[in-house]
Amino acid sequence: MLSPALRLNLSLRFVPVWRRNLRVWRKLMWPSIIGNFGEPILYLLALGYGFGRLIGEINGLPYMVFLASGIVCSSVMFTASFEALYSAFTRFAQQQTWQGMLNAPLSVDDIVLGEIAWAATKGLMSAAAILIVAALLGLVADWTALLALPVVLVAGFCFAGMAMVVTAVSPSYDFFLYYFTLVMTPMLLLSGVFFPLETFPALIAELAWWLPLAHAVAIVRPLVIGEMPTDVLMHLAVLLAWGGSGLWVSILVLRRRLTA
Repeated sequence: MLSPALRLNLSLRFVPVWRRNLRVWRKLMWPSIIGNFGEPILYLLALGYGFGRLIGEINGLPYMVFLASGIVCSSVMFTASFEALYSAFTRFAQQQTWQGMLNAPLSVDDIVLGEIAWAATKGLMSAAAILIVAALLGLVADWTALLALPVVLVAGFCFAGMAMVVTAVSPSYDFFLYYFTLVMTPMLLLSGVFFPLETFPALIAELAWWLPLAHAVAIVRPLVIGEMPTDVLMHLAVLLAWGGSGLWVSILVLRRRLTA
């Protein structure tokens, strides 16, 4: 039995926090939307055509198709993480927005959950944009790819929760560079986004399965190419475990920082 200090007090009061961030985003929505479309086009054309002409096919798939499904997942990771790092830290430490929210009938738990939910939503927007681009380029098999969107939302929650822990302990923006360099970049390169896990040494491939991005790719890639993924519940459980742990730890740390 957890002590009261370690328990989370979650409720639907996080929704106004989510809605507040949505209203702010709507003022800058067009540059954000253009960026969501521009980045995947750059990756797919530069890496897809460049490496694709050298590599040809991977596991029976044209490299462009293989890459498109991986970029859907990596984009969710970066978009949700960036929102839960830089944007959330700005509202927390620079603008003092969270302190103002605490004067309303909101708790630290509500604020953190609202921020993570919003970051996951931003990740979903980014993934949807990439799927649209991939579909226009003929890289999506059929409507089965739409089933990837709920998975992407869960993955966004996962990566936002992890990033929120870094925000909770960070003294400044510079601290985020450690997270990008030591966690996100290795996860991007080792989780099957650009190359299948089988091409790595067995030890590295085994290590990759301890990271959440590999599990997101394992579900999304089959859906994008028109197949049904296997071990879905296990992959989702890993994503939820990482995200739930991040939510819990970040709330405990921020309770101390915001109420000290």
